[in-house]
This record gives sequence, C-alpha cells and structure tokens, in this order.
Amino acid sequence: MGGGLRITPVNAQNAPQSLHRRYSQAVDLSGHSRLLFISGQIPADGQGKVPASFEEQARFCWANLIAQLEAADMGVSNLVKVTTFLKRYEDRDINAKVRFEVMGEHLVALSTIITDVYDPEWLLEIEAIAAA
Repeated sequence: MGGGLRITPVNAQNAPQSLHRRYSQAVDLSGHSRLLFISGQIPADGQGKVPASFEEQARFCWANLIAQLEAADMGVSNLVKVTTFLKRYEDRDINAKVRFEVMGEHLVALSTIITDVYDPEWLLEIEAIAAA
C-alpha cells in the first residue's frame, strides 16, 4: 500500500459478531486515489479448464483475482470488499480455509452468497473491490 491509504476494520460492538469467520463487519477507507472493481473471477485456467474439486476451483478463482490485482499494480493487501458466490452451502468451510490462506490477517468486508452460478461446472465465483 503506500501513500496515505488506510484500511481500517470497523466492528460495531452492539451488532452481531462473527464467532468463527475472520472478516470485518465494515471497512473504513481513507487516503485512496484509486478504486478497482474486479468482476467475478471464475474457477478456470487460461485455457478454460475447470478442475473437479471445490478446493482447486477456489484456488483458481483466487489466482485469477490476484492476477487482476497485479495487472493494476495492487495486491491482496489492497482488497477492501470480497463477495463469494457459492453453489453449495457445504463448501463454505473449504472456501474460508482457502481465503484465509490467501489473505492471511488482512480483514475485509465480506459477503458469501449461496446461489447458482453462471456455468454448471463452476462451484463458485469471486468478485472484489480494491483501493490504492
């Protein structure tokens, strides 16, 4: 990050708290000069190959999202909002595990939505907003 960018987690104490997930209820963003809106990244490689397992698909989505960040001279630490669309509720724990591995201690505003996704082969899609 650099410049005067500050990403500050906000968690109102009188609102419900997450007991088992790491994220911020809200994010206060200041000192930024650029915003990057990343479209839903899909679980496929450059040739369109989609792996069978959920964990592999999640890793492809994150790799594709990171590629978009890097193309804009940003990184995971620039993320302020992540939305994950899961096809199956039962994949939520593996989804969280992979996200924790990618993001470490960086807390963002987070939404996870259980819904159908565009392609029947895909088990998830991830979109995000980043700031610099």
